Amino acid sequence: QGAASATGYRGAASATGYRGAAMASGYEGRAKGAVGNALFLAERDDDLNIISVWAGIVGRDGVKADTWYMCRGGKPVEAA
Repeated sequence: QGAASATGYRGAASATGYRGAAMASGYEGRAKGAVGNALFLAERDDDLNIISVWAGIVGRDGVKADTWYMCRGGKPVEAA
C-alpha cells in the first residue's frame, strides 16, 4: 500500500507491491507498477507547463505490468 513519486527531470517511480501507486509529474517522467497498482502520469512541454495527464490501473486497458510508461497526449505510452 505504498506510494512512490518522481517530480524531477526524467524522474522515475515504481509501485511493485500490493495496492500501491506510482506518480511521475516531472519533465519526461516515467512510472511503472505491478498488476492492480495505480499509475498517475503528467506530460510537460519544454517550458515545464503541464499539458496533459493520465491516471489508470496496471493490468487494465492494455497497461502492462513492470513496464515504464510516460504520458503523451493524455495517454500512457511505453517509455524507451
